[in-house]
Amino acid sequence: MSIAIKVKGCIERSSWIRKMFEEGARLRALHGADKVFDFTLGNPSVEPPEAFQRELLKLAQSPVPGMHRYMNNAGYEETRAAVAVVLAEKAAKPVAAKHVLMTCGAGGALNVALKTMLNPGEEVIILAPFFVEYKFYIDNHGGVSREVWTNRETFQLDLAAIEAAIGPNTRAILINSPNNPTGVIYPETDLRALGELIARKEAELQRSIFVISDEPYARLSYDGESVPSIFTCVRNSLIATSHSKDLALPGERIGYLAANPAMDEVDLFMEGAVFCNRVLGFVNAPALMQRLVAKLQTASVNVAEYKQKRDLLYNHLTALGFRMVKPGGGFYLFPESPLADDIAFVQKAQEHNILLVPGTGFGAPGYFRIAYCIEQDVIERSLPAWTQLAQDVGL
Repeated sequence: MSIAIKVKGCIERSSWIRKMFEEGARLRALHGADKVFDFTLGNPSVEPPEAFQRELLKLAQSPVPGMHRYMNNAGYEETRAAVAVVLAEKAAKPVAAKHVLMTCGAGGALNVALKTMLNPGEEVIILAPFFVEYKFYIDNHGGVSREVWTNRETFQLDLAAIEAAIGPNTRAILINSPNNPTGVIYPETDLRALGELIARKEAELQRSIFVISDEPYARLSYDGESVPSIFTCVRNSLIATSHSKDLALPGERIGYLAANPAMDEVDLFMEGAVFCNRVLGFVNAPALMQRLVAKLQTASVNVAEYKQKRDLLYNHLTALGFRMVKPGGGFYLFPESPLADDIAFVQKAQEHNILLVPGTGFGAPGYFRIAYCIEQDVIERSLPAWTQLAQDVGL
């Protein structure tokens, strides 16, 4: 066999998102692109903000000498400093450039963090529903995933369940807010309670337990909700994020890992993270993108467009009888499946050329995910198909 047995098994269990995306290509070839409604992939259809285009044009017309060369593996000092300013303002505490490492997206940041901190066999708690790649990332670095469900009615943190899962082998808890796939935002009161819980368990177990907050959707929030700073709530905390969603740059792979300055042995952790960024093969985050995002730390895509799409779909689907938590951020809906078998429901939706991802792919059988980061006219044209689908499954 040309690949490792383990990798073969991972491929067989791997992303439902990609499987459904490939099914979309088949259906478009069969029926025509205008008759297929693809809600599978969190790939923003919006363009980056105008400020990004201006900065890109400036660099193209007036290139900085040496701008494509290697830099410190942690990234450009000016870029890290620009990130630190925004983090410090949000956390209301000092954050310096030395606490920031520029990475190849949030996926790069998470892998760097996990490689830096994990000893073989140590556990990372992940909260269901969860982004499916988390389990592969943890396994990459010899860790063990421990799944803990959030509250099944609200998808908010279940602190009692988290406390019950923490043991002598727990190294970290990985959270994601706004959440993929549910869109819920964890409020500051709950995150502070999580911080108190972890401090208590650290004292009991005599070891550091880290919270890694995966935040690529942090600037996409609605209805007056905001995403609290994990640094104000949990002492041993890290932020892993990217500009894939807030600046609509998923293909550019630019993000960062940031450590709470109050974290245990923070300087040693950052030294380890810079080393891991190099030896994992990332070496450094893309040079051109680092220069661009340094000036865009307060910029964002038009969040109102996403809110409009959310409201259009949410209102139509709930009127049809679909049940779901209204998301406070991100660009996903995560309704309950009207059929007990979420995979069977997704297959039924394909009969109406609606492409979805089953909740099974997120560790949550009985639900399905809708990515509404697509063109609004596609959503509008899909509504009659949704109505027919609802009738077919008895809603």
